[in-house]
Amino acid sequence: MRLVVAISGASGVNLGIKFLELLPQNIQAFVVISKSAKVALKYENNLAFEKLKNQENIKLFKNSDIAAPIASGSFQIDKMVIIPCSMNTLAKCAYGFADNLITRAFAVSLKEKREVLIAPREMPFSQIPLENMTKLSSLGVTISPPILGYYSNNSTIDEMENFIIGKWYDSLGIENSLYKRWKEDE
Repeated sequence: MRLVVAISGASGVNLGIKFLELLPQNIQAFVVISKSAKVALKYENNLAFEKLKNQENIKLFKNSDIAAPIASGSFQIDKMVIIPCSMNTLAKCAYGFADNLITRAFAVSLKEKREVLIAPREMPFSQIPLENMTKLSSLGVTISPPILGYYSNNSTIDEMENFIIGKWYDSLGIENSLYKRWKEDE
C-alpha cells in the first residue's frame, strides 16, 4: 500500500506521528507536515518526529512543495489520511482550495476517487466545521475524529492512542492488533 499521510496544525499531532511509527514496514508513506503542525510538535512530541526521518518506508515532503509527486494524479497512491485535520485544512478541503501540498494532495485524491480519511481535531465543533464535514462525507471522505472507545478498559494514554490508531487502521484495511476488540475474550 502507498499512503499519503498529512499532519496539519492542530493539537494531537502526536497521533499523526504515532500513526506513522506503528505503520507496518510494507506500507510506503508519503508524509507532509504543515508549518502549524511543526509548531504544535514542539509542544507535544518533537523527539518522535526526529525518529521518523530515518524510517525507510517514509518519504517526507515540505508543505510548500506543490511540485512534489503526490501533487499529481499520475503518481500512484492508494489512500490518504489527514491526522490530525485542523479546522483550517478541513475548510480548505471542503471548498476546493489547493494552495499547499496537503490540500493539493487531498484534491488529487478526491478527483482520482482514492480513499481519504480525515481526523478532525477540535472540541466542541461549531456549525461551520460540522457542515464542512458533512460536505466531505457526502463526497466519500471518511470522517473519523480521535474519539476514545471505553469498552476496551484502556488505562494509559498509550492504550487510548492505540485504540484510536487501530480504528483508523481498520478503516483503511491495515491489519493490526493495537486494541482489544469488542467481546474479544468471549
